[in-house]
Amino acid sequence: MTNGISDPTNALAIYRRGIFLVLLGSLCSSWIGLGVRMMESATAWQLLVYRSIGLVVFLLVVISLRNRGRISQAFRDAGPASWVGGLGLAAAFSGGILAMDYTSVANAMFLLAGAPFLAAIMGMVVLKEPVRPATWIAIASAMAGIFIMVGAGVSFGSIWGNLAGLCGAVGLAVFITALRWGHMSDMLPLNVIAGLFGLALACAVCFLSGDGIAVSANDLFVALSMGAFQLGLALVFITLGSRSVPAAELSLLTMAEIVLAPLWVFLVFGETAGTLTLIGGGLVLCAIAGDALTGLRERRRAR
Repeated sequence: MTNGISDPTNALAIYRRGIFLVLLGSLCSSWIGLGVRMMESATAWQLLVYRSIGLVVFLLVVISLRNRGRISQAFRDAGPASWVGGLGLAAAFSGGILAMDYTSVANAMFLLAGAPFLAAIMGMVVLKEPVRPATWIAIASAMAGIFIMVGAGVSFGSIWGNLAGLCGAVGLAVFITALRWGHMSDMLPLNVIAGLFGLALACAVCFLSGDGIAVSANDLFVALSMGAFQLGLALVFITLGSRSVPAAELSLLTMAEIVLAPLWVFLVFGETAGTLTLIGGGLVLCAIAGDALTGLRERRRAR
């Protein structure tokens, strides 16, 4: 009698659950635009300071509840993958912000959209995870969709902005690969480490620039809430879902955030999206749905 993930029927259910959790995490992550629009005067780095604090506190509470107060044991169990992934996610945080400071948002988004391609390669080389042909097609389609969404603003004029965007994409791919590397352990400590690295970097930038970390009560509340309920919840769901979803597919699923973020801003603040944004976003969603459906179909055949 078989059980666990060696049972094809159970493996299908676990894979389906993983897809659902990662998409749920992407949904939470896509609320970032709402938080940014609610800020009054805080800079991007000041936002990162307090968002990181909210993230770390929230995740420590979650880890404590999941491990019955044995927080230090959870960090030891996570192993070296948590430190590698933590550095990668911190690079993704800071790379994205720097890219948007030095170049256009369109450039930054297009460069960060390369993360699924990089994660697929890292997954094959480091983890020996095969990438399905359907996933390669979906990644290419999703990148094409992102280009349609932001292509009009892509100019690649700033070398520092481009390097920061590439750094963010590599960091995100490293984060996803590390999640898969340590998927047999609870990898939530990885996200705490990323939050601490991000906090240290953001504080350093704020003080060196002369801006300091003083913000209004509104900005403080919004940033802390974003750390806990936008980014914190997202990372909890994505981390749990990563246990059963290969790196290439995992990174592709997280791209749903890019499509959903403008939708919430439109619904809440009435900011309209252009025709190309809608067309490109539709292509990205079709790529994500197509990859998920083909993955489920292949696992049903295995069952």
